[in-house]
Amino acid sequence: MAFPCSSKLLFLLCLVLFQSSSLAKTTSPPKQFFLPIHKDASTLQYVTQIKQRTPLVPIRLVLDLGGRALWTVCEHGYISSTIRTAGCNTTQCRLAEASSNCLTCSWGPFGPGCTNAPTCWRFPLNSVTRGTAPSELASDIVAINAVGPEGRAGKIVTVPQFVFICASTANVGGLAKGVAGMAGLGRTRISLPAQLASTLNLKRSFALCLSSSTSSKNDGVVIFGEEPYEYDLQGNISSSLKYTPLILNKQNTEDEVLRTESSAEYFIEVKSIKINNKTVELNSTLLQLNDRGFGGTKISTVHPYTLLETSIYKAVIKAFVNELKNVTRVAPVAPFGACFSSKNIGITRVGPAVPTIDLVMKNGVVWRVFGANSMVKVNKDVLCLGFVDGGEPTFIASILIGGHQVEENLLSFDLEKLRLGFSSSLLSKRTTCSKYRPKP
Repeated sequence: MAFPCSSKLLFLLCLVLFQSSSLAKTTSPPKQFFLPIHKDASTLQYVTQIKQRTPLVPIRLVLDLGGRALWTVCEHGYISSTIRTAGCNTTQCRLAEASSNCLTCSWGPFGPGCTNAPTCWRFPLNSVTRGTAPSELASDIVAINAVGPEGRAGKIVTVPQFVFICASTANVGGLAKGVAGMAGLGRTRISLPAQLASTLNLKRSFALCLSSSTSSKNDGVVIFGEEPYEYDLQGNISSSLKYTPLILNKQNTEDEVLRTESSAEYFIEVKSIKINNKTVELNSTLLQLNDRGFGGTKISTVHPYTLLETSIYKAVIKAFVNELKNVTRVAPVAPFGACFSSKNIGITRVGPAVPTIDLVMKNGVVWRVFGANSMVKVNKDVLCLGFVDGGEPTFIASILIGGHQVEENLLSFDLEKLRLGFSSSLLSKRTTCSKYRPKP
């Protein structure tokens, strides 16, 4: 039963209780954090920005879903009172699996990225150019946006002693203009989601939603921490996700110097492909990871379009063209192999009216790809199927799902239950990735 605060004593008591309740609400630690992601128009790379160092400095980074760590250039102009190099046999060194790589930088000038004391070294991979070079491991402060109580935008939270790799200027070749490194979200203990979960006591999960727009007003987002993932108009999109297991590739096939380590990338098991609900005939053994780590299906944010092993690519192209046989086919526009006149292709809420492409997974779970994600508009009159011939199986997966195919899809990477949640196109739900906005 509630009592009115009529007397002075009761009024003071009510005031204390109200302040205590308010304090409890405002001091509860945030359970969700986010970073905006902008699609760079010239490179089609997905770029985010964090703040790092003391005092804090904004740093632009290309998002790398399968990247092992956050790496940024320290070679010139890195000024911070809180940077620390990772000495040999330290906790940071062990977390980065770098204990066996303890070296001294002897060429100078000495500073961040080049110290004359033995430190742990790693190989930060530029996933766009496939280039790497030995670089020092270090730690410094980073800052990230918190989501406060009731989904409201919270304050900027600083994370001390965040482990990253000090790379050389040569490592940023091929990245978007103004970018100083890459933000790795991969399956390691020093990736961005792993360190945030450990330091901020978050659920070991994150969500990714890439915008198809290059407008600065339509950014996508990466969300760290627990659900729900709230979207304007549609509310909790995460409640309607479908799930499939995440597969661990025990063999790193991405770089020669990292071959002894497990892959940091995210693999799923696609069992078949359907176009217009018809199964595509292909060599199903290619859909499995072999004992050398080749094959299977992985998701990438550094490849703009999906790559298919040559025989799978030919089978998909043939089946898609056959289902779209009433539309005029035109000369291919590189890097695509199947292009069409757009004059007889209608437009729907989920993009061009073309045959759907289904990735069929365990227990019949289907990731449906609609026209907005399957087709690429190369000019006002031509649409191309946005899949690329990846060549014979060498250092890539048989199916490498690229950025265009996951745009406007909400992907949830649950690292506790080892599963991937996916929404298929948010356009079908009348929303987009840019609609994730914590309340002001």
